[in-house]
Amino acid sequence: MIQHLTSLPILLPMLAGVILLMPPCGKNLKIRRVASVIFALATLLASVVLLCQVKNHGAQVYAIGDWSAPFGIVMVADPLSVLLTTLTAVLGVACSLYACAGDDEKGAFFHPLLHFLILGVNGAFLTGDMFNLFVFFEVLLIASYALLMHGGDKHNTRAALQYVILNLVGSAVFLIALGTLYGVLGTLNMADMAHKVTTLQGDDIYLAKIGGLLLLVVFALKGALLPLHLWLPNTYATALPVVAALFAIMTKVGVYSMMRVYTLVFGKNAGELSLMAQGWLWWLAIATIIVGAIGVLASQDLRKLTANLVIVSVGTLVALVAVQSVQASAAAIYYLVHSTLVSAALFLIADLIARQRGKVSDRITAGRAVAQPLLLGGGFILAAITVIGMPPLSGFVAKIWLLRATFETEYVMVFWPVYLLASLAVLMAVSKAGSTLFWHNTTAKPADAAEQNLVHPAQCCALFILVTASPMLIIFAGPLSDYALFTATELHNFAGNVSLVLEGGQ
Repeated sequence: MIQHLTSLPILLPMLAGVILLMPPCGKNLKIRRVASVIFALATLLASVVLLCQVKNHGAQVYAIGDWSAPFGIVMVADPLSVLLTTLTAVLGVACSLYACAGDDEKGAFFHPLLHFLILGVNGAFLTGDMFNLFVFFEVLLIASYALLMHGGDKHNTRAALQYVILNLVGSAVFLIALGTLYGVLGTLNMADMAHKVTTLQGDDIYLAKIGGLLLLVVFALKGALLPLHLWLPNTYATALPVVAALFAIMTKVGVYSMMRVYTLVFGKNAGELSLMAQGWLWWLAIATIIVGAIGVLASQDLRKLTANLVIVSVGTLVALVAVQSVQASAAAIYYLVHSTLVSAALFLIADLIARQRGKVSDRITAGRAVAQPLLLGGGFILAAITVIGMPPLSGFVAKIWLLRATFETEYVMVFWPVYLLASLAVLMAVSKAGSTLFWHNTTAKPADAAEQNLVHPAQCCALFILVTASPMLIIFAGPLSDYALFTATELHNFAGNVSLVLEGGQ
């Protein structure tokens, strides 16, 4: 069983998606809800067990069909990939619970699509092969297309159409990039690519560079890096909030791909192609932070504000990837976990606030008082303190760590002013949103309980999971920081990563 553990975060969501489409789950909503939550918890349990296994015994390589790399398909469970599958599983549990309050009734097949999306995301994190990265990208994208239309109207239909067209173009570019790299290197296994790219000569170097930069375009589109970020604000703001909360992990798939490809394949050991994308990543990341901060200030509703916060987090992560140091990567890993969870929490809080404010919804303007100010106000304050980066929550630790990681580098004179000014913009925008939503009330809450739209127990549980994640990241800051540093060290261990896959870790 242990040797098959690596495949469980992929197999369990796939099994869940199939079973939830079949009787009795496919015909009975209550059974489907229970089964969806159980499968989400099973995926989380498998991911946690795999994470403990990797932490205690090192990275695991699972060769499908017992065909070893580079000839066969391999799944690689290393510290970074299993951490991100666990993070995805936590989001899956929270979103499946939240949807059980009624969001899954607004369209067909919400729960199967949720698990198929988790399948694609986990597969992208665990694969050791570039072509299978493309395959899992397509799996998660197909599921996301359908989820965007769940309970949709003309506004999110338009946003979804833009999202679909851009990603179809991105998929075509991805295939061209893979064909170029395969023609030059003769392999798409990432470890084997990293080994062979150092031996390239003559025109092959330029062809490989073209392929690598085409991959940068694809990952920038998936991760919403400027100038390919324009699809994100409208897409996330018009989708169902529970879908937007689940999508908080999707941009991180693009960032993870940059981290993996431009550290392992085109990193410091790539010969003449060493750090070829570093300059592009750095300046695009800085521009993304600036544009995201402007978007945060200009946002007129809480969901659009949260979507622009996602853009700021993407720019911050990519800037840390461009620094190419162990400390910067460790800070990026901690920040990635923190930002994903708090973004998802804010999308759900925005939905609950909108339900209780009537026609004003989550617009940042005076309106009807919310029916449960202590619950929603308390959740918003915790999320706001976290996303702003104020002590004592996880945002403060992440901010100090990433500032420290860039302090002794050549990037400090650019990164510090940009990031601190962006943080000030976030502070101003979030503070204004909170004070307006909870204090500037034109009418009292309705007396009729049916009109109050009180928070459902399942929604409360989902919100509790996401909001309390930040205090947990502080309570267990020591072991989590050690794990992030261990993960970053393994990520930059070029010889170890190549030998692990090509030699089975021997």
